[in-house]
Amino acid sequence: MARERSTRGSHWWTRGLMAAGLAVVAGVSPAAAQPSAEATGTFSIIARDPATGELGLAVQSKAFAVGSRVITIRGGVAVVAHQAASNPMYGVIVLDMLRAGMTPQQALDVAVRADEGRDRRQVAVLDIEGHTAAWTGSGANDWKGHRCGENHCAQGNLLAGAAVVDAMASSFASSSGPLAERLLAALDAAQAAGGDVRGMQSAALVVARPLAGAAGFGDRVVDLRVDDHRTPLVELRRLLRTLRSDEAAGQARAALGADRLPEALEQAELAVELAPGNDNAWVVYARIQVRAGRRAEALAAVRRAVDANPASKRIFASDPAFEPLKDDPEFQAIVR
Repeated sequence: MARERSTRGSHWWTRGLMAAGLAVVAGVSPAAAQPSAEATGTFSIIARDPATGELGLAVQSKAFAVGSRVITIRGGVAVVAHQAASNPMYGVIVLDMLRAGMTPQQALDVAVRADEGRDRRQVAVLDIEGHTAAWTGSGANDWKGHRCGENHCAQGNLLAGAAVVDAMASSFASSSGPLAERLLAALDAAQAAGGDVRGMQSAALVVARPLAGAAGFGDRVVDLRVDDHRTPLVELRRLLRTLRSDEAAGQARAALGADRLPEALEQAELAVELAPGNDNAWVVYARIQVRAGRRAEALAAVRRAVDANPASKRIFASDPAFEPLKDDPEFQAIVR
């Protein structure tokens, strides 16, 4: 993967934006805005779910850790994909201009005009209202292009052909369900249509909305990356299923704490089905089976948890929820 660094003046962003009369972003540090880009082939999709207010981006590339440099997203504001010769300053500056009242097209037009490396860039913007804008520079690697539709934009470069981007857009437009799953399905469709001509290496999936992060203090609903893998989309799907498994296990614990046993069991069964190797899911499933008085099922779940993670023996040995099993020889053999 060729590394390219611009030797042009470090004030290119500030000069262009000041010339456009954009005082709102004139305070961007010229040093921070100095262009630094890696030329890569990538396909990605940005999208919005109007029902939930979520914004998301999914990407795959035959490049190391593509998710570390192509995504800018702010829940409740916008999502920006910046790829080909990626420059994350597009995300920073475009978000500033959107917050100042510009449309995605206006913000992208200004950013592109100010960029001396514009011909090597590929950038797409989607705001919280569903407005889109996209740019594919003539110097990006063929095949290159973008397709924007209702609540989404699909884009890529160094691809097998136009069918790759078309497949992403068609998959999203015809799908339903949670935004993360729809985005991942779009990547799968793109890969089935030929994907990046060099192959696969990394992928990422991010979904955001306001007050959705840990303890409600962030905006990330989903934030997953596969930095180096032979089949990154397969691994990304495994990670997403594990995340959904943990979510279901959390619902099961909450229902168990409220003594809603049927609901707890339903959520726990979903958790272990989604990710059979998730020891956390088996632990809560075992607790529910103990509460229900199903000793054999509880012991089987304890064994599955320990097989997945031997360190979980300590949980079973010390958790009062498993007191009814403490004298059982089979239980003792599993956790000792």
